[in-house]
Amino acid sequence: MVEHAAAPPGLVLAFNAGSSSIKLALHALADAREVARGTLELGKAPPELVLAGAGRREVLPLAAPVTSSLQEVVEAALHAIDAHPAWGGLAAVAHRIVHGGRDFLGPVRVDAATLDRIDALTPLAPLHQPHGVRLMRAVRALRPALPQTASFDTAFHATQDPVLRRFALPRHLHDEGLVRYGFHGLSYAYLAGELARRAPALAAGRVVALHLGNGASLCGLRAGASVDTSMGFSTLDGVPMGTRCGALDPGVVLHLLKERGMTVDEVEDLLYHRSGLLGVSGLGADVRGLRAQAAASPAAAEALELFARRCAGETARLAASLEGLDALVFTAGIGEHDAATRAAICDRLGWLGVALDPAANARAAHRIDREGSAVAVFVIPTDEELVIAREAITLLPSPLRQDLA
Repeated sequence: MVEHAAAPPGLVLAFNAGSSSIKLALHALADAREVARGTLELGKAPPELVLAGAGRREVLPLAAPVTSSLQEVVEAALHAIDAHPAWGGLAAVAHRIVHGGRDFLGPVRVDAATLDRIDALTPLAPLHQPHGVRLMRAVRALRPALPQTASFDTAFHATQDPVLRRFALPRHLHDEGLVRYGFHGLSYAYLAGELARRAPALAAGRVVALHLGNGASLCGLRAGASVDTSMGFSTLDGVPMGTRCGALDPGVVLHLLKERGMTVDEVEDLLYHRSGLLGVSGLGADVRGLRAQAAASPAAAEALELFARRCAGETARLAASLEGLDALVFTAGIGEHDAATRAAICDRLGWLGVALDPAANARAAHRIDREGSAVAVFVIPTDEELVIAREAITLLPSPLRQDLA
């Protein structure tokens, strides 16, 4: 079993829902200290709750089917957490929700009406929103008295200049919600806070953060606030991703529909699931696998080069929005773990004053720029679940919580 020195007074369970697995973390209600983290693996038979904390890892098979509502497997997982002898039981469940539209500009308590409003935003994020919604509905059905909160990836970008959020479309479409929302905001919120802790002078300046994983985006920050970002109306926009196309001439979509005779559903599947690194390489979406095959596969090498070039180009665009560049921050799976991608991006930004220390980059040191570099370069692991838990705690009534510093 996962062991802990002392039982916290209660737990906030932070859920970060995906299609085949759900990332989760348990945080102490009193101070947001992490107690354990892990995943709820829905693709296993039987499904598994995997938890790690205090140097121990525990895999708990769940005797429950994975149904469309998730109620059975969520009930089993909640029971396992509540029954753990070292923990004080659940005080709240908090969720990452990808899209908050124009209404949700900060975290909220979830009730029936709020849940319906979040569900109504599903057409804006069809790949992600349904997973969070069905998880919230499952918890609400099982534990109606258990407080739930929602934190939104889009909310962080509400600080952007309205002009930058506008498409060059008729004004009535903008007024109806066709705007640049931006995503990965919980990750950027964490990075802004962590950089302020580690390097406050740089955090107060102009920073481009690169959240590079299977989903990828970049954000330009000034004094920790979002100024501009690569993703716009949907999670398809910006740089190429594992299976998503990134920014695309809308004429391509018209061509596929009108000239190729594809249906809307077929185009959606193509752009979300069969493009990006997978589409270019024809081999896979995982950078580690493509890196291993690049020497023998020109298509794999081209996919990696395209990704790095587009990331460098987007960094330069964001630097223009920021009117300069003081620091870069790499995070998420590729950003944290693939030194070659970091080097390929930074090598194309030498004209901006970026200079890497190859040895520091190879070991993914906290700071990887070379002495004399005009731009500081950091590698900072992200922690979206901590942001979710902290936001949830601020919404819980006293005396359930203590105010966080």
